[in-house]
Amino acid sequence: MAKVPTAAVAAGGLVGGYAIARWTKKRPLGGVALAAAGSVAAYEWNRQAGPRAATALTTAYVAAFAGSHPLAKKLGAWPAVFTVAGTVAAASWAVTRRAV
Repeated sequence: MAKVPTAAVAAGGLVGGYAIARWTKKRPLGGVALAAAGSVAAYEWNRQAGPRAATALTTAYVAAFAGSHPLAKKLGAWPAVFTVAGTVAAASWAVTRRAV
């Protein structure tokens, strides 16, 4: 079975969670997608890089979600989501590539 990089899972959770919330007009449904992807990513971060790295990356994931809201007022919604998703993906890649 092919392994999906945690960077893609985390970025996909942020982008997908926003997309689902926006297109269904049901914010809790987007939150479920965001949380599900975050949980999968956190599990893999812990497995690949250990609990300290998983805690730091999970904190970054939650901070990215929260930070996208004020950033959206400056950049617009989609650019803010893509910016924070890219940032979390880069952090995830940087941490997990060394652990493998």
